[in-house]
Amino acid sequence: MTRILVLNGPNLGRLGTREPDIYGSQTLLDIEASLVAAAPAGVELDFRQTDDEATLIGWLHEAADSQSPVILNPAAFTHYSYALRDACQIVTSAGIALIEVHLSNPHARESFRHTSVVTGAALGVIAGFGDQSYHLALSHILTLLERH
Repeated sequence: MTRILVLNGPNLGRLGTREPDIYGSQTLLDIEASLVAAAPAGVELDFRQTDDEATLIGWLHEAADSQSPVILNPAAFTHYSYALRDACQIVTSAGIALIEVHLSNPHARESFRHTSVVTGAALGVIAGFGDQSYHLALSHILTLLERH
């Protein structure tokens, strides 16, 4: 069985009530259920959320150690966490796919959101498509897995 980690950073546990005009009305549990339903047989999605930077970094180390692809929504850590960026680099340097996702389009928002320190360590970025950002990332990871 292939395991894909779907990691979510701070405040994403508040989706559904947190600024629905920006993030939509779906909860993180709704997004998880939708993604799990879309995953093919033989693919396990390990969906997690934390508001703690150290926990998120530990999960990335786990991904590197277990050779598990990652879909990562780093949330606010996107803009300033060099420690998170370095953990992402550990994953991608090991040849493991890591795709950065965002529900909203950071470039259409406040200027401080325009810079991602994580992007340089990610395989790619999918942003601005709501929950479909996760689905697009899953689709690409599945394509990569089929090629190997």
